[in-house]
Amino acid sequence: MRKVQSLSAAVAASSLLLLTACGSDDASAADAAGSSSAEGGVSVVASTNVYGDIVSAIAGDGVEVTSIISDPSADPHSYEADTRTQLAVADADLVIENGGGYDDFVGTLIEASGSDAPVIDVVELSGREAEAEAAGEELNEHMWYDFETVLELSDEIVSRLSEIDPDNADTYASNGAAFSDAVQGLIDSEAEQQAGTAGAGVAITEPVPGYLLDALGAENRTPEEFSEAIEEGDDVAPAVLQETIDLFTGGQVEALVYNEQTTGAETEQVLSAAEAAGVAVVPVTETLPEGEDYVSWMQSNIDAVADALSA
Repeated sequence: MRKVQSLSAAVAASSLLLLTACGSDDASAADAAGSSSAEGGVSVVASTNVYGDIVSAIAGDGVEVTSIISDPSADPHSYEADTRTQLAVADADLVIENGGGYDDFVGTLIEASGSDAPVIDVVELSGREAEAEAAGEELNEHMWYDFETVLELSDEIVSRLSEIDPDNADTYASNGAAFSDAVQGLIDSEAEQQAGTAGAGVAITEPVPGYLLDALGAENRTPEEFSEAIEEGDDVAPAVLQETIDLFTGGQVEALVYNEQTTGAETEQVLSAAEAAGVAVVPVTETLPEGEDYVSWMQSNIDAVADALSA
């Protein structure tokens, strides 16, 4: 699997980095990285704004939340850390990472900053890695499309925040219950859509939406060698690329679910082939689009994919 890239040279010079950030007149580390904040209190750092939004929904306004990657137009796989990011990690009371090799830069930041904050590793929490190994499959590390795991994450965030800040445990529990109810609504929505999507052929550029497609009962007909090469940033063999393009010209798929944050010549060829064949194209992203919250974003993804597959 392709990992989110780490780190800038600044991380290696951690002591200078912290002094520079502390003496800066610029915006705070939280604001620079993308955050919702309150004066004082608990501070949480999340690897992406997806997890930042989830923890914000549960934590409420009394907790400062920093999302390391927050630009919806950015490619998370080419991330480089900056000085303010390391300062935010150094000050954090809780850190949330995806894990599974997706955002290894978080561990590097923690080590460089000397942080002893507890860390929630979402892949580890999910148990998906062990399941994939037992099945002899590659782990799909895009855990935020796996709503059962997000329910587990909600409970874990409530538990961790309540340990850190017991005075506000009731608030965290109430917010967590409301968020979990909303995520359960997403699970119910997937189940309701299955009547029109089960067995429908679909192509992908990367396995980003894999858990959502599985929940809808769709059949991913993309050659494994294609999506693996794109995810790893490798060249696609010409024969594999042609096999993928033939999915559209041969009418084997109802939709292409396309990661619009990581594109290149080969994915553009696949996109063009889908459009030329009149196959529906559904763009997805790895970070939260501007103006969306996690639940509304995921509901939009469910609806868009289901509409394309059942058309």
